[in-house]
Amino acid sequence: MAESEERIALFLDYENLALGARDAGVGVFDFRPVADALAERGRVVVRRAYADWSRFDEDRRSLTRHHVELIEMPQRMGSVRKNAADIKMAVDAIELCFERDYITTFVLGTGDSDFTPLVHKLRELNRRVIGIGVEASTSALLPPACDEFLFYERLDGVEVVKPQRAASRSTRARKPRPTAAETQPVEIDEEEVPPPSEEPDLGVLITQTLSGLERNADGPVLASALKRTILRKDPTFSETNYGFRGFVELLRNLEDKGLIELSPGPAKGDPEVGFPTETDDEKGAFELLRSVVARLAESGPPHLSGLKTQLRKVQPDFSEKRFGYGGFLQFCKAARARGVIDMEWDDKADDYLVTPGAAAA
Repeated sequence: MAESEERIALFLDYENLALGARDAGVGVFDFRPVADALAERGRVVVRRAYADWSRFDEDRRSLTRHHVELIEMPQRMGSVRKNAADIKMAVDAIELCFERDYITTFVLGTGDSDFTPLVHKLRELNRRVIGIGVEASTSALLPPACDEFLFYERLDGVEVVKPQRAASRSTRARKPRPTAAETQPVEIDEEEVPPPSEEPDLGVLITQTLSGLERNADGPVLASALKRTILRKDPTFSETNYGFRGFVELLRNLEDKGLIELSPGPAKGDPEVGFPTETDDEKGAFELLRSVVARLAESGPPHLSGLKTQLRKVQPDFSEKRFGYGGFLQFCKAARARGVIDMEWDDKADDYLVTPGAAAA
C-alpha cells in the first residue's frame, strides 16, 4: 500500500441523509455514488452508519451489501433521545482518531450544523475532513468548516427528480389545508428546469488563487497545489459543476482563453500553472483604464476611489481579478509600471490622483 494513499473513516448520520434526499426529490438515498466518490480519494477502512434501523428496512439491506457497519440507535424513547445518534457518532469519531493514527481522513455524512465542533476538533488533531450532505438540507455553517464538502445531488450517478427545499415544521403547521379545487390533478411540464444557482466566475477564482500562490511560493505552482488551495477557499468546489471531467481539462480550457499558461510538471497529469506574459484581454483592460483616465482628466485628474465604477460604466463586466490581481489598486500599480497611467498621492484627499502615463502620451 502506498504511503501517500489516504485512509478514510466514513461516518453517516443516516437519518439526516435519507430524509434530506427524500425531501429534495432525489428519492431513496443510494450509497453507491458516495462509495464511488470516496474510492477516487483514497481507501475507505471504516464504514459506519447511525440510525433507528426499524425505520429504514430497505436501506439497511443496501448498506449491508456495501459492507457498512450499522449502528442501532433506537428513537422510541421520545424527544430526550433525539440527539443520541449525533452524540454516539461524535464520540466514536474522536475515539477512532486517537486509536487509529493511520486514518488520515474522516468523512462525515450529514448536513447538521451540530457536527461543526466535531469537524473543528478533527482538523485540530491534524485530520482531513470531508463532508457529504444533501444540499437542500445542509446548514450553511457546515461546508466552510470542512476541507472539502460534497453535495449528494451533484455526485455522479445521482438523479434529481424534483428539487425542492424541505419545509420547516413551523411552516408546515401554518400551511392551510388545501381546498377541493386545489387538490385536483395539475399537469406538470416535465421539461421545466429550475434556474441554476449563480456560480462564481471561474476565471476570477482560478487567476486570483494562482496570483496569491505565485506571490507566496518559492517555486512553480502545480495544478494539484492550485486545486488544494481552491478547496480551502471553497470546500464545495468541483470542476464537474462547470462541465469538466477533470481539473486539468478545466485548466486547459482557461489556457485556450489566454487567462493562464500550462507547462509540463514533475509528474504526468500535474502541470505547472502560470500567467502568460500579457494577454490581449489584459492589454484591453489597460487600454480601457487609459481611455477612461484620459477622458476624466480633461476636467481635472480623477482620484483612484470611484475610478473602477467609471470603468464599469464603459465595460460592465470589468474585473481586475480576472487577470490575477488581488485588488483594483494592484491593477492600477501594474498599469503605472507599464506607463499606462501615473499615480500621485494627494494628502488633502487622502487618495491617489491618477493621470495618463508616458506610454499613453
